[in-house]
Amino acid sequence: MKIREVMTTDPITLRPFQTVGEAVSIFIENKIDGAPVLDENGKLIGLFTKSHIYRVISKGMNLDTKVEELMTRRIHTGHSDDEFGDVINSKVPRLPVVDKDGKLVGIVTRGDIAIAFFDSYSTISLEYDTIINSAHNVIVSIDEKGMIKVWNSSAEKSLGRKANDVIGKNILEVLPTSNLVDIVKNGKEDPVKKVELNGHSFISNRSPIKKDGKIIGAVAVLQDISEVVKISKELHNVKELNDAIVETSYDGLVVVDCKGSVLRYNKAFERLTGINSQEYLGRSVEDIRRDKIISDPVTTHVLKQKKPMTIYQVSKLGKHLLTTGTPIYDKKGEITRVVCNTRDITELDLLRQKLEQVENLTQHYESQIRTLKMQYTGNEKMVITSSKMKNLIDRVIRVAAFESTVLITGESGTGKELIAEIIHANSLRNNKPFIKVNCGAIPENLLESELFGYEGGAFTGAKKQGKAGYIEMAEGGTLFLDEIGEVPLNLQVKLLRFLQGKEIIRIGAESFKKVDVRIVSATNRDLLEMVEKKQFRDDLYYRLNVVPVKIPSLRNRKEDIPALVAHFLQIFNRKYKMDKRISPGVVNIFMQYDWPGNVRELENLIEQLVVITLDNIINKEDLPPHLRDTLDVSTSHITVSGIIPLKVAIESVEKQLLEKVYAKNRTTREMAKELEVDASTIVRKAAKYHIAQIKNSEEYCK
Repeated sequence: MKIREVMTTDPITLRPFQTVGEAVSIFIENKIDGAPVLDENGKLIGLFTKSHIYRVISKGMNLDTKVEELMTRRIHTGHSDDEFGDVINSKVPRLPVVDKDGKLVGIVTRGDIAIAFFDSYSTISLEYDTIINSAHNVIVSIDEKGMIKVWNSSAEKSLGRKANDVIGKNILEVLPTSNLVDIVKNGKEDPVKKVELNGHSFISNRSPIKKDGKIIGAVAVLQDISEVVKISKELHNVKELNDAIVETSYDGLVVVDCKGSVLRYNKAFERLTGINSQEYLGRSVEDIRRDKIISDPVTTHVLKQKKPMTIYQVSKLGKHLLTTGTPIYDKKGEITRVVCNTRDITELDLLRQKLEQVENLTQHYESQIRTLKMQYTGNEKMVITSSKMKNLIDRVIRVAAFESTVLITGESGTGKELIAEIIHANSLRNNKPFIKVNCGAIPENLLESELFGYEGGAFTGAKKQGKAGYIEMAEGGTLFLDEIGEVPLNLQVKLLRFLQGKEIIRIGAESFKKVDVRIVSATNRDLLEMVEKKQFRDDLYYRLNVVPVKIPSLRNRKEDIPALVAHFLQIFNRKYKMDKRISPGVVNIFMQYDWPGNVRELENLIEQLVVITLDNIINKEDLPPHLRDTLDVSTSHITVSGIIPLKVAIESVEKQLLEKVYAKNRTTREMAKELEVDASTIVRKAAKYHIAQIKNSEEYCK
C-alpha cells in the first residue's frame, strides 16, 4: 500500500507569521490537533501541534507568540510513493508528505492510519469468507454457547438451509444430531466419523476451536457420502457389481473377496493409485501394502472387525484418500465381499492446512498485540522506551506461552519480580495462582517447611492440622522463587528432586504428592560463579536455567530514565496530591549518574524529592550530595595546555585518580569497583606512585 493511497490531500496548513491564538482558532474550527507550517513557496518548514499550545499555556506565554518561534523544525516526512508499512509506525502520530522539492502534497493523520488498517482487516476477512465458501465440503462451526457462527455455501446446498436463516441460532435447533455441543464440552477431537444429518450421510471431522488454551467453539467438516452408502446397501444383496455404476463412479471402487484377494477395481482407483487395469487383479491386498500403492488397505481392518470401516490413506502418487470399506454378507452372515470406496480429499487437506495457517497467524498477531500493548501502553509498574527493554519484553512474552523453567538475572532493583509477573500474566496459567517467595527473607531453618509444607506434629510448634507449603499453594499456576541463590545447599537437593519429578513430600509425611507448578526464579548473584565455588549445585543450576532472561541495569539503558522519571513523578504527585515538576538540568544529572540501585533507587529518590522539596520545581540544588558530586565529576575534563610525553601524561592522570579514590573509599575492593579494574591493579599502581598503602590489607588478603 502506497502513502498516496491513504494520505489526506490539501490539508489545513499554517504560516510561520501566524500567532498561537490564530492556530488555536484554526484547530478548533477544523477539529484538528496539528498542522504543517509552510513558507511563502509552499515548502514544509515545520510542524505545529496542540503540544505547542499546551506549552504556551503551561508557561504563561502570550497567545500572540508567532508559530515559527515554537514549531518543530526537525520533521519526519514521507513521499507519495513510499510504502505505508515502511514509514508509518506507532510513534508517528502524523506524517507530512512532500514532493522532491520539499513542497507539501498531503498529510497522513491518525484517522488516515485507522482507515488503512480497517480496509486491510476487511480484505483479510473477505478472503477468509471466500475460502470457506469455496470449499466443496460442508463446514459448520459454533461458539462456546452452541450458536452457529459459520454455515458455508456447501452447507446451504447439502443441508437445505440458508446461512442467513441459521447463523446466530442454536445448533440444537437446526442440527440436533450433530453432537457439536459435545465437542465443546469435552474438548476432544472426533475425526473421520460417519453421521446422519437431515436424511444425509456424511463423513465428519469435528474438532474443538481453541484460543489461548480456552475452548471457544467447535467446527465440523462434512463430506457427503450418501450416494456411496446407498450403493453399499444395494451391493449387500447383489453378487455381481454393475459395470456401468463402477466405471462411471468418480470415486475409486475396489471389490475384494473374503480372503483379501482383489476381484475388481475401477478406472478412478487406477487414477488415484497409478496402477493399470490388470496389474493387481487376483492378488492380495497385502501385495498392495507391500508395494506401497496405498499406505494401509481398509480391507484388512474390515475383515478383522467384521464391520464397515473408514480410514485415511496416502497413495504412492501422494494423494490423500478417504476410503470406506463395506462388507457384503451372505444369508449366513458371512462376509463374501468387501467393497471399498476411495475419495480424493487432497484438496480438503490443503484447505485444512490453510485454516491451520490462518489460526497460527491469528495466534502470532495476538502475541504481537500483547507485546505492543506492553511496550506502548504500559501499566502502573512497567515503563519501556529503550530498544533493549522492548526486545527483552518481546522475548519474555514469547517465552511465557511455553512451560519452560525461566531464570531471571539482573542487579538489585532492575525489576526481576515485574518480569516474573509478565511471564505469569501471558502464560496459559494466568488464571491460576502466582505465588512469590523471597528465599533470602525467610530464615534458613524455616525455608524448607515454608516451601514444602509439613504434617501435623512434624516438629515442635507445628500446627495440628499441618500446613501446605508455597509449592502446593501454587498448584496449576506459577511459583516465583526470588533470591534463589540464597537457598542453602541441603535444601537445594530437595528442590532439585521436585524439579525433576514434579512431586513433593511434606515434612513428616510418608508419601509423595504430584504438583503441577511452573517455576520462575530470579537472582542478582552470579550463580555460575557460585557453582564453581561449590556454593550452588550445578545440576540445580542447569534445571533452573532452561530459559535465561537477563535484565540490563539502568546505566546500560539510560534512554529509559526520562520516561521513568515522568512516570514516578506522576505516581507520587497523585499519591501525595502535589504538582511537583523536575527541571531539565536535574534530568541531565540523572542521565550522568550510574544508578547502582537501578530503577528502585530512582523510584525512591523521586518520592524523596517530591516529599521534601519545598518549591514546585525540583532543581539540582535539591538533589542529595552524591548526585551533585556526579555533576561535578561528569562535567570535569582534562585540558592540555602544552605538549608533554604521552607516558608522562598517562602516569600523571593515573596518580591523580588513585589519590582521589584513596581519599574517597575505605577498601581496595571499593576502589577497584569504582575505577573498574582488578584489586591487584590498585595495589600495583599505588606502590608505583608511592601512594599510602592499602587501608584494609586484611580485606584484600581475603
